[in-house]
Amino acid sequence: MRIKKGDKVLVITGKDKGTQGEVIQTAPRVGKILVEGANLVKKHIPAEKTKKGGKVGQRIELPTFMNVSNAKLICPQCGKATRVGYSVDEKGEKRRACKKCKKMIE
Repeated sequence: MRIKKGDKVLVITGKDKGTQGEVIQTAPRVGKILVEGANLVKKHIPAEKTKKGGKVGQRIELPTFMNVSNAKLICPQCGKATRVGYSVDEKGEKRRACKKCKKMIE
């Protein structure tokens, strides 16, 4: 997968189109990523059954997984949303590269 944990991405489709966020988690086998602040769903947390301690029920918003094809990497050098390619560096290692500015990512 070309997007990794810790990368900054731009959501390009869906209800959160245009949202930028950091990748919290990846699921490479299914091709999904978890983006901070995007694809939020409301989860209802019930109150304790005994009602001890004054706890009450609440609704919290949590990010859920989205398909990796719905996000583009934001290049750290040029700051633009870009596709990711690969190229070989001076040491002979294969590394990710920005398709717009042709510079290495990482």
